[in-house]
Amino acid sequence: MKLYYMPGACSLASHIALREIGADFVLEKVDVKEQKTESGEDFSSVNPNGYVPALRFDDDEILTEGVAVLQFLGEQNPDAKILPATGTRERARVNQHLSFIGSELHKAFAPFFASNFEGEARTAAEVKLAKRMDYIETQFADGRAYLTGDQFTIADAYLFVVANWSSLVGIELGQWPNVSSFTKRVAARPTVEAAMKAEGILQ
Repeated sequence: MKLYYMPGACSLASHIALREIGADFVLEKVDVKEQKTESGEDFSSVNPNGYVPALRFDDDEILTEGVAVLQFLGEQNPDAKILPATGTRERARVNQHLSFIGSELHKAFAPFFASNFEGEARTAAEVKLAKRMDYIETQFADGRAYLTGDQFTIADAYLFVVANWSSLVGIELGQWPNVSSFTKRVAARPTVEAAMKAEGILQ
């Protein structure tokens, strides 16, 4: 398999999942702005929507959309336990968190990556983001290690990536101590450290 990625983008969650399941894969870095991969491939031919992640299988079929990639990897590798069994409440909880992170938290961060995003628009976006982060903070109020308990799942991989964008947009993650502790705990996982080093995020 080949994972098309951009360092630190949401594709990092898929990268982490690939390492969690012990997959045999290669990485292909993408310049999303130029729509070129590091090998010179036209990325728009890989994903017409123009964003990462994209997962190319050995038969050249391509799967896009981060949540779809995460769920596929979890479903195909049940022994890795990064996704509970279909039909269980535990699976529904993971889906619940994936939905919130993707539709609410991820999107709440999006405006901050636009150029010249300041003034009243930024203030309003900060208020909206804070509400989303406040909700995530409450999920760890009982002392759980991960979103659904003691087991690391694909939802945790996704949350880890998105929450860490706070440092890129000038928002102090420490105002949500539970989330901050969570990101440090996930960062200490060998698979996560390896993924971040491979993407050049860690030296």
